[in-house]
Amino acid sequence: MRQTRQRSFRQGPLLRGPFWQRPFWQRGKDEDHVSAGEAAAAAAAEHEPLPVPDPAAAAFFDVDNTMMRGASIYYFARGLASRKLFTMRDLAMFAWGQAAFRLRGSENSEHIGSAKEAALSFVAGQKVAGIVKLTEEIYDEVMADRIWHGTRTLALQHLDAGQQVWLVTATPVEVARTIAHRLGLTGALGTVAETSDGVYTGRLVGNLLHGPAKAEAVRALAHREGLDLARCAAYSDSINDLPMLTAVGHPHAVNPDAGLREHARENGWPIHDFRTGRRVTMIALPAAAGAGALAGGVAAGIALRRHYRAN
Repeated sequence: MRQTRQRSFRQGPLLRGPFWQRPFWQRGKDEDHVSAGEAAAAAAAEHEPLPVPDPAAAAFFDVDNTMMRGASIYYFARGLASRKLFTMRDLAMFAWGQAAFRLRGSENSEHIGSAKEAALSFVAGQKVAGIVKLTEEIYDEVMADRIWHGTRTLALQHLDAGQQVWLVTATPVEVARTIAHRLGLTGALGTVAETSDGVYTGRLVGNLLHGPAKAEAVRALAHREGLDLARCAAYSDSINDLPMLTAVGHPHAVNPDAGLREHARENGWPIHDFRTGRRVTMIALPAAAGAGALAGGVAAGIALRRHYRAN
């Protein structure tokens, strides 16, 4: 008796109910699926043709404060500190040095030497494979949400035009490659640390990739890839990257410092500023919070004064 009732309950409403109460798989005889499918296909937007590759053109993007808010090397150091590979005291000192470096707006041998020592201290004695894995983890943890969406859009426009897009930065090349890979870019040029048997020696190959070295890297890559620099574009926030910007035919200023903004205006370069409100004053301070209240307060005060003077 129970089985009969169950069968009646399952079959009755499904088979004998009105049309709108039937399951969709039982309505086929009452509907024209072919016409519906043809109508949907006809209404679909036409497929856009793929871009014609432009092998002679490329775009070069600085990273810190151009593609990303703040200093990528600081975020990398912070990730290492959280894993006990870099002390919090070292992180605080490095943070303050990064803030002062950005606020000063100039580079000298002392600053470059300090930055070089800091870069080497991160990786000396570490296995290359391990550092590469860490850079991927650290990017996902603390870098991904600091990408300027506006700058990434500019990069994607070059990719859509069938052009290569490269990051060019003083950051260790392993970090730069991870950022480029995560953003779907062609590749990255960065500072290269010497290795031996898969372990970092604590020495650099050449020097930090900054200032004129970036321009040399761009020229070397252009020679290798067969690029016409007159057709290439470059993007940066810093007057220190003027050698790279002037090495291409289409320079752009992104979130520019005062020096670069003035130069861009004088030369009619496009200016892209994705900062608004509080971000404008804090863009040069990726490390203020980690440097302690006193250092952060002093650095923020300096940044505010520079912001008000510039505006």
